[in-house]
Amino acid sequence: MLFAGFLPWEYGVRNLFRRPLRSGLTWLGMTTSCLLIFVVVGFIRGLEKTLTVSGESNVAIVFGLGMGDNIEYSSIPNRSSDLLRADVDQILRRNGRAYVSPELYLGTTMRLNGQEEELMGLVRGLTSSALLVRQQVSIEEGHWPGPGEIMVGRLAAAKLGADSNQMAIGKTIELEGRSWTISGRFSAGGSVFESELWCPLLDLQQAMKRQDLSIVAVTCRSEDDVKFVNAFCKRRLDLELQSMRETDYYATLQSDYGPVRMLAWLMVVLVSAAGVFAGLNTMYGAALGRVREMATLQTLGFGRLAIVVSLVQEGMLLGMAGAVTAALFSMVFVHGLAVRFTMGAFQLNIDGVAILVGCGTGMMLGIVGSLPPAWRAMSLPVAEGLKAI
Repeated sequence: MLFAGFLPWEYGVRNLFRRPLRSGLTWLGMTTSCLLIFVVVGFIRGLEKTLTVSGESNVAIVFGLGMGDNIEYSSIPNRSSDLLRADVDQILRRNGRAYVSPELYLGTTMRLNGQEEELMGLVRGLTSSALLVRQQVSIEEGHWPGPGEIMVGRLAAAKLGADSNQMAIGKTIELEGRSWTISGRFSAGGSVFESELWCPLLDLQQAMKRQDLSIVAVTCRSEDDVKFVNAFCKRRLDLELQSMRETDYYATLQSDYGPVRMLAWLMVVLVSAAGVFAGLNTMYGAALGRVREMATLQTLGFGRLAIVVSLVQEGMLLGMAGAVTAALFSMVFVHGLAVRFTMGAFQLNIDGVAILVGCGTGMMLGIVGSLPPAWRAMSLPVAEGLKAI
């Protein structure tokens, strides 16, 4: 008998269908607000995931001293990889091969299939030993690039702002004064490597007329052995090298993008506030148009709290309906969309956190948006409410 004084649940549900146009407009507004929140949270989660899955904890990257986190500007001697291979015993070795990947990494302009438009992309020159160090990389189509060939990442087209058909196997890419034939396509577990183009190191060095490297990636036998790579860099002062655990490098990048994430969360708050005000406007009209109905319910013996709870129930149902609709739309059409940023490209990620934030916001919009108009309508005296038009 605890809830005997409250209106039946079915009463609030039926009220939604008695005014289909008003309910539909409110649902559409809630859906739009929740969809914007899903997109923004998906952006945040996608960026965080890309930087989190990039790199391995037992991999060290060696690059130029004083470069900070700008490895594309790094320049180290070409012999650095051979010296590391010879001097650091803690490097992982199997079947006589050391897990050492010399790489030349840069951002440069390029043209697709002879077109005039220049696009900015990321190119990494490397040897086949990169597949030993970058173990998350998998060749999805084609083969490893040979002389004059280049392999594109799964999100390279998104980074360039081009259509994926323009980067199909057999197409050509012009960069650094040479024409390269696309030999394959690779994925890398959602990491930043997926937005890059990979080509043979020697070919890229010849095209750029460079004999140096940007970085050397080294896989150690354990996470603790990374310190021996750092000790090598400190010992060989003539090479002007520094090293960093690869996961620490991408964690630094993630902290650098902290202001971007804060701005995105601020957008979530602003969108939620806009949704609340939109809900208030709609719910005010709905509540004030039902003053006589509410007064009649009071004369039948229902308390004001019971009527307010019923109105909040209606708002919550509309908010959750909008949130569920936005969630379904986001999972089908938003999840996995590629977005460009300075480090390459990443995919919007509608994961459990995004679903929780979006649906929680939808419920909050329904509850908070219905409370003030419900209380305003219930503040009128019963006699005055019965005479309302």
